[in-house]
Amino acid sequence: MKIHPTSDVQTTTIGDGTTVWQFCVILKDAKIGKNCNINFNVFIENDVTIGDEVTIKPGTQIWDGVTLEDGVMVGPNVTFTNDRHPKSKNANFVLERTVIKKGASIGGNATILPGVTIGENALIGAGSVVTKNVPANETWFGNPAKKQGA
Repeated sequence: MKIHPTSDVQTTTIGDGTTVWQFCVILKDAKIGKNCNINFNVFIENDVTIGDEVTIKPGTQIWDGVTLEDGVMVGPNVTFTNDRHPKSKNANFVLERTVIKKGASIGGNATILPGVTIGENALIGAGSVVTKNVPANETWFGNPAKKQGA
């Protein structure tokens, strides 16, 4: 593994061959697989699991409750969320888990709402807002994101 000296990597669970670029913060309970490429300026919270051969482009934050399976591609500035009713110091916070299945790709600036599963090899277009589950092998884009093509 290769970790740039400007990054704050607190986890010890990082697989061989993974590269963490400049200015990343990865909290202590995050789990990151082998041969991943975590570009600069990425934040990864504690309750996060990242599989093998995942690419995360700059400016992305991955919050508690998010799982990225093997081979997932996350474009720049993708926003994951984990609370449908966010407010400061919310005593009623309910963590909703989000799963991005093997081989899925998410285009830049997409927003993924909490509790969503994006299926294997699905493609989410840039700038999309994903509000519900996306089946495997489908292309979705728009706001809200909808299935495209036949």
